[in-house]
Amino acid sequence: MNTKSESTANIDLTIAAFQNHIREKYSQRDIERGSAATFVWFIEEIGELATAIQGQDQANKREEFADVFAWLCTLANIHGIDMAQAIHEKYFASGGPEGFK
Repeated sequence: MNTKSESTANIDLTIAAFQNHIREKYSQRDIERGSAATFVWFIEEIGELATAIQGQDQANKREEFADVFAWLCTLANIHGIDMAQAIHEKYFASGGPEGFK
């Protein structure tokens, strides 16, 4: 099953590039809002994703997945976490995590 639409088939967006985009566009507002309030926004987006997953609207699902990732990157930026590095260290550097949930 091909999950990429024709319009996005050639997009090569890295985690680092996206996190940097979020930082450049929103960092001042994010810093002013702070971690606690940003986490509340993140959780709200997770709720919206949970609702979207229950439906059939693929465009809405894509939008909500993107929102959750954007807010996760925002939280990472506030805390000085490089998402690409964190993902690499957790899932690639030493063979990945043991076991599963």
